[in-house]
Amino acid sequence: MLENPVWAALSGPQACFAEASGDAARYSSDISPFAAVADLDDPAAWRDLAKLTDLALLTGPTIKPGPGWEVAVSVPGVQMVGHGMTGVEDPEAVVLTETDVPEILDLVERAKPGPFRKRTIELGRYLGLRVDGRLVAMAGERFHVPGWTEVSAVCTDPDFQGRGLGARLTLAVAAGILGRGELPFLHAAADNDRALHLYERLGFEASHDVVFASFRRVG
Repeated sequence: MLENPVWAALSGPQACFAEASGDAARYSSDISPFAAVADLDDPAAWRDLAKLTDLALLTGPTIKPGPGWEVAVSVPGVQMVGHGMTGVEDPEAVVLTETDVPEILDLVERAKPGPFRKRTIELGRYLGLRVDGRLVAMAGERFHVPGWTEVSAVCTDPDFQGRGLGARLTLAVAAGILGRGELPFLHAAADNDRALHLYERLGFEASHDVVFASFRRVG
């Protein structure tokens, strides 16, 4: 399931957020840009995807576009899993809600954690840290697959980096996942050595290489 986590999520625990057609599905556009097909090698699944969108962001170990599609952008990444880690609740972390979305989007614009839309917060539990009332760091849950939940949107305002805020929130989000009897996993850019070393220090282990690839329809 973790080799095709978006499909596992949209065809399973997060089907309520899916727009689906046959063997393809995507999140509602105001939730996430991610889409998926059941079998990346199945031309019929790619035709199903074309019924949903002309531009799709997919992730997986290796992705070759199906007939009628081409790669627009591809970014190497790493998937990491927390088989043996221990989460740590943070008493200063606050649960973020829909009322915090304007601040969240402002933080995302400054910190650039990756795709985040106005309804992304509906996918799971998001935690934040405030300094003098200002939201300066956050992390939360994105893809849910049976037995696993992804830690995502780990980011810190550039003015507050180097204080361990991201590490604290990563452990706090992981604590909530572990408390439900699930295991945490996450993704990071392959060239982000600082983040990869941090996640290893927190107890995550590299699982396999992935790509984040944007595809567009041609012809």
